[in-house]
Amino acid sequence: MDRRTFLAGTGAILLAAPLAAEAQQAGRIYRIGHLSMNTANAPEITRIWAVFLLALKELGWVEGWNLAIERLYAEGRVDRLPGFAAELVALKVDVITVSAGWAGVRAAKEATKTTTTPIVMMGISDPVGAGFVVSLPRPGGNITGLADLSIGLAPKRLELLKQALPRVTRVVHLAGPPFGPNTSAREVAAATAQKNELEAAARVLGINLRVVAVKNRVDFGNAATAVIGERPDALLVSAHSLMFALRAEIADFVLQQRLPTIATSREFADAGVLMSYNSDVATIYRRGATYVDKILKGAKPADLPIEQPTKFDLVINLKTAKALGLTIPPSLLGRADEVIQ
Repeated sequence: MDRRTFLAGTGAILLAAPLAAEAQQAGRIYRIGHLSMNTANAPEITRIWAVFLLALKELGWVEGWNLAIERLYAEGRVDRLPGFAAELVALKVDVITVSAGWAGVRAAKEATKTTTTPIVMMGISDPVGAGFVVSLPRPGGNITGLADLSIGLAPKRLELLKQALPRVTRVVHLAGPPFGPNTSAREVAAATAQKNELEAAARVLGINLRVVAVKNRVDFGNAATAVIGERPDALLVSAHSLMFALRAEIADFVLQQRLPTIATSREFADAGVLMSYNSDVATIYRRGATYVDKILKGAKPADLPIEQPTKFDLVINLKTAKALGLTIPPSLLGRADEVIQ
């Protein structure tokens, strides 16, 4: 599968372009470079990108008219990100959007050290703690966008898992890869603090929490074997971008093993995982379009405050619950934002 997808407009799209697009930036095609941890053309990614492109169109930016987009997909391989980021800089894109976690932002930041290429984060957890920006109100530098509290929500996910399955005492946390050689001290400190919070929550809930790390996409089979060896009552999936890239494999595995699981975004629940709890990815992409719009119109990333999510969705897959022979408490079902029948 091609890692790169160049989006070109059609005559029909040109005719549909809003008048605002013709009025602004006439005669120039601006370029967006997108750095992703995912696989190209996955149905969920297609849906999210449709939201992003529609939001851009409403702001006057239309592919093939005044905008082109270069998407690079790492397909779950963190090691590809630095090279991809450097490639986007070499292509002289006007802005880089990143949906590849801390590793993706780090790669983009490193690649733009000698340029002023703006970077828009598409839902990155704790960018201040990780050292990417100075503060949320005034990020400074060339990075702005949307923060995502998904990593910090891990204790809440564990609590929801316990509410759904009160007898759970042994849980495996399926985590992302161990720290790599390029990981900064601030990233390590931020991740360690979040790990300590999760372990503290597990103790309060009476849960024995074990960690199994997935090094990369190829390593998932080994990690799955390690999970089985722990004989857990349930699984908690990390918010690492690699986990999102592996969501189909994770869903297949937990269904085969009849393992109750809570993960991050609703895409996991759609794939068959029991529950998900997170901010909505499509909303993040929709808001991300507004940052791209402002930057292409001349705004500086340093002056654009970073947004945080304010709404979090609990999705319960009742079909999966029935397949696992589980009864979800009515009180929890009543709190769900969506129940998949």
